[in-house]
Amino acid sequence: MTAQQTLTRPHTGPLIEFAGIRLDLGRTTILDEVAFQVAPGSIHALVGPNGGGKSSLIKTLLGQMPHQGRLSLQWPGEPGVIGYVPQALEFDRGLPMTVDDFMAAMCQRRPAFLGLSRHYAGAIGAALERVGMQDKRKRRMGALSGGERQRVLLAQGLIPPPQLLVLDEPMSALDEAGIQVFERLLRDWREAGITVLWIEHDLEAVARLADRVTGLNRRVLFDGPPHQTLTPERLLSLFSTHPRTNGSAA
Repeated sequence: MTAQQTLTRPHTGPLIEFAGIRLDLGRTTILDEVAFQVAPGSIHALVGPNGGGKSSLIKTLLGQMPHQGRLSLQWPGEPGVIGYVPQALEFDRGLPMTVDDFMAAMCQRRPAFLGLSRHYAGAIGAALERVGMQDKRKRRMGALSGGERQRVLLAQGLIPPPQLLVLDEPMSALDEAGIQVFERLLRDWREAGITVLWIEHDLEAVARLADRVTGLNRRVLFDGPPHQTLTPERLLSLFSTHPRTNGSAA
């Protein structure tokens, strides 16, 4: 699937435009005039070294970080739902919280201790089924493997159904079965015209699955289709250049 093919399919997700995005924390420059576009309905990967500003850029998109420059979402109609899947889940593994409890806490306004509301029960069940966790709904979150917890995080990102998905290294803890689940979800999202902005370290997966890729190390070092941009020379430049000397950012 090429980026051009993606653009010809009707989409529900927005075009994202980063124009001259700058982020400074104290005297440390985290993002330096970052400018690129994410095409609507595309799978757009963001790659780069640790400390290069990828997660910080995501946080600016989600409204969690102050910045200079222009960041715009151009929706095809009314503004839609933005889903977010974090890189990892930090919690007290001794808590008696089941998968259902976690999904209730993340996806509904009703207190989790009252159980799943009828309004969300069907959607939560369907989301867990999509990630292969339907049969582990009563397991404690602390008893799950890292890959299983990551699948649960993917499931919560599906409720309510998003038109824009922001993924922060979703493959980092997945086992082989989980990776197959994730790749199937990517295909589904592409077919549905959902815009996906995806931080990823697995360059082989990016080369196979992304429509476009941006290399970020404080500033944009390349932006284009994977087969054109993921060359040994460009990757060497991306990962061998120190993003800054007086600080770091994820």
